[in-house]
Amino acid sequence: MPHITAFARNQWYVVAFAYEIGRELVGRTVLGEPLVLYRTGDDGAVVALSDRCVHRRFPLSESRLDGDRIVCGYHGFTYDPTGACVSVPGQKRIPRTARVASYPVVEQDLFVWVWIGDPALADPGAVPRAPHMDSPRWTTVSGMEPIDADYGLLVDNLLDLSHETYLHGGYIGTPEVAETPIVTEVDEEAGIVRVSRRMDDAACPPFYARSTGIAGRITRWQDIEYHAPCLYLLHSRIAPAGVLPEADGSDPNGFHTEITYAITPSGEGKVYDFWAVSRDFARSDDEVSSFMRDLNHTVVMQDVDALTVLQRALATERAGYQELSIGIDAGGLAARRILARLVEEGDKPVERVR
Repeated sequence: MPHITAFARNQWYVVAFAYEIGRELVGRTVLGEPLVLYRTGDDGAVVALSDRCVHRRFPLSESRLDGDRIVCGYHGFTYDPTGACVSVPGQKRIPRTARVASYPVVEQDLFVWVWIGDPALADPGAVPRAPHMDSPRWTTVSGMEPIDADYGLLVDNLLDLSHETYLHGGYIGTPEVAETPIVTEVDEEAGIVRVSRRMDDAACPPFYARSTGIAGRITRWQDIEYHAPCLYLLHSRIAPAGVLPEADGSDPNGFHTEITYAITPSGEGKVYDFWAVSRDFARSDDEVSSFMRDLNHTVVMQDVDALTVLQRALATERAGYQELSIGIDAGGLAARRILARLVEEGDKPVERVR
């Protein structure tokens, strides 16, 4: 396993949750590019600019807003929302090259997406959807953790949920997760990997027992969709053991959660882990929300710790080492092939199925 995964630049990546961006300057780094983000005052549109002043490279995220313009905190170079410099200190003439890069942005489904590659190739219609994130029929808790690990390791982690049994036992993992075979489907052209694991008779982990009140054995479904390179969706259904959806597809006795991850490389060996848990039950229960937020954060931090350790180990691995893969790795291996292809094909944008 290479410990550094190449970046596909002409793709959409999540840079923030929508609620993170307001009238304060926010700094993020995507694919090694430092960005500064804020909302304009009139229409609330999100602006993403290069986070380095052209004068002495001072971070604009450490500066201030004057209306919708950023005033550099070092020497006062001032930039409008397009990245054009509109004022410099001590002279009226503005140098022709006084401009910072502006990046295409799409705000959708509680995420702010940014395009780091060629702006002419940025198609807002190609952004994959996660409509449950801000739907009134779902309640969502969310957070973000930076990880000192290659983003490909996080993709592997999320596409092989058998690790829940061992890394997350006592939280979301039970023996049945590792024991149940998976079904993997790959749409290479669309850049989508699907991995399903359906357990007919499983122990109910604390995450679901406490949030739903189910006691005893459960039917547990895990249906994953990974939309390369950034979006991961886990459609989760649980119900008392033996209880299945109705023939018409309705599921009044089931509890549904949508587990969403946005996997955004910030640089080599660094990744932002944006996570969210959406539910269609107990939607107004603040105690359930608090419990699910706290427990899922604990689970995420277990992944953070494990991947940080793994990254350090891979950094010292001897040259030529060959890893062993088995059946549960089918989804992760397919994702690696797709990510490599996106880079090799010159970052041709994935055509999304809407």
